[in-house]
Amino acid sequence: MTRSSDPQWNATTAIEKEILLKEMMHQVANLQKKFQSEGEDEERSWMITNTGDPAIIGFLKESTVMMLHVIDAIGELEPINGITISKQFGMPRGSVSKITRKLVELNIVRSEFLPDNKKEVLFHLTPLGRKIFELHKQLHLHMEHNIRNFLRRYDVHQMQFLVQCLKDTAEASWVQKEVFDEAPKKGKDDQNDVGASNQASADVTTMTEVFSMLQQLDERQLQKAKALIQVAFLDG
Repeated sequence: MTRSSDPQWNATTAIEKEILLKEMMHQVANLQKKFQSEGEDEERSWMITNTGDPAIIGFLKESTVMMLHVIDAIGELEPINGITISKQFGMPRGSVSKITRKLVELNIVRSEFLPDNKKEVLFHLTPLGRKIFELHKQLHLHMEHNIRNFLRRYDVHQMQFLVQCLKDTAEASWVQKEVFDEAPKKGKDDQNDVGASNQASADVTTMTEVFSMLQQLDERQLQKAKALIQVAFLDG
């Protein structure tokens, strides 16, 4: 009997996979919270720490992420119009207009009309805007350096897996119903594994229920439950 057709091995693997899936979902939630609560503040703090210009510091204290994105777009592609900025970031044109208008008021961006087209507005960075753009670029280089150092802890095979996982995640939808293949299609030789798979599924359900029950116990009750399991199922 091969390991793949061993009901006990299949059940153990399925249980381990279920535990890992729960842990991964927990870590994804933690990562989302980190990006939402810390990312913007950390980036702003770094930029403030790495400039001595009071005008830049004053702007950064009141700026938003989208403001910095618009500054980046103008700095990279100037002269640029609002339609191009909107397409580049997938932002509504109304939002782009509102942000660029605010940046013009703050003397970070300047606008101009084409001589032959008074309806189209082109945007440039002012000297202050250029300083903010360069500082934000330094932040990105700093973050890229740290990310590279962080990822060097993984070997080639682990990095290949991470790359594939990120690609699949970017293409998947968590809202729309999709079919995710967990394993290759079964051939005739695998039909005998159906019973084992059903048993594994039942075991996972049982283990999930047991975990749920254990999570409701305090430390003293957990110690008692451990002792009972040892005596009832493991000793002798």
